[in-house]
Amino acid sequence: MPSVRRPVGGALLLLLLLGAAAAAGLLLGAANVSPSDVWGALSGRDVDPSARTIVVSLRLPRVVAAALTGIALAISGTLFQALLRNPLAEPYLLGVSSGAALGAVLALTVFGGALGPLGTASFALVGALVAIAVVFRVALGVGRLDTHVLILAGVVVAAFFGAGVMLLLSLAEADATRSAILWTMGSLERAGWESTVTLAVAALGGGALSYGLSRHLNALALGEEAAAYLGARVELIKRTAYLIASLLAAVAVSTAGVIGFVGLVVPHGARMLWGSDHRRLLPLGALGGAVALVVADTVARTALRPLELPVGVVTALLGVPLFLVLLKRTHA
Repeated sequence: MPSVRRPVGGALLLLLLLGAAAAAGLLLGAANVSPSDVWGALSGRDVDPSARTIVVSLRLPRVVAAALTGIALAISGTLFQALLRNPLAEPYLLGVSSGAALGAVLALTVFGGALGPLGTASFALVGALVAIAVVFRVALGVGRLDTHVLILAGVVVAAFFGAGVMLLLSLAEADATRSAILWTMGSLERAGWESTVTLAVAALGGGALSYGLSRHLNALALGEEAAAYLGARVELIKRTAYLIASLLAAVAVSTAGVIGFVGLVVPHGARMLWGSDHRRLLPLGALGGAVALVVADTVARTALRPLELPVGVVTALLGVPLFLVLLKRTHA
């Protein structure tokens, strides 16, 4: 078997882990479903109708959505870290999550959840896109995409949208406030096949475009002047990377709420194992993100069943100590 430190061995290991995590996600949950019923529901055999509904309509789209959300967040985090040349950059650094949160909270408080999960996700996506557009426009104020201005603009926009969220929550009814707060903690409970299709298009399309930038991102890691000397079109690369990373984060947060640490910890771990070459880092990091979020969502559904934890809480509880270990090993 090839070494895990090699890209092929790492990819095989991650695929095995993803398969095991997906199997656990289908088998485990608030309701007990036997392995034979799970397999029968997936293979189209005659099984108990309630078991088929649980597996095919609830657990399967949720496992797929978790994997795709993890892919989107991991790729987004990798791109932001390359763009800003900062290993602490993560998908929500530039105000995307605050914009999405404002849109979702607006839908949940003003309309009382009458729009349904798809309507809430649509409002969240619009809010995230508005935040992306504002930050991008401010960062281009000097005629080029200045990464320092980009970070400052992101912090200011995040603070503004965060204040809007607090204002809406302070005026909302208790039930609407609770729903909005739970949304901001992150959850895949609302995941269905409709949102999964959107996630698949975003994650796979964004992943393909990101991989096309991998050589240029390697050059950008040397510095903008060095990248330009090597023939890279620095401004075009930065703008493209920013838009792809932001849109991936926007789609992910509109579907699943704010799920932290996946886009921060996974690229760190992948970089430690397989180096900083983005031709390896992007696909292996994407697989790692899928594994991480499928595992976290399964833990969220089963740790205190029949109660369900917000998956964002689980990723934080698992991600913080793991990140501290990675940080210690990096600077050891």
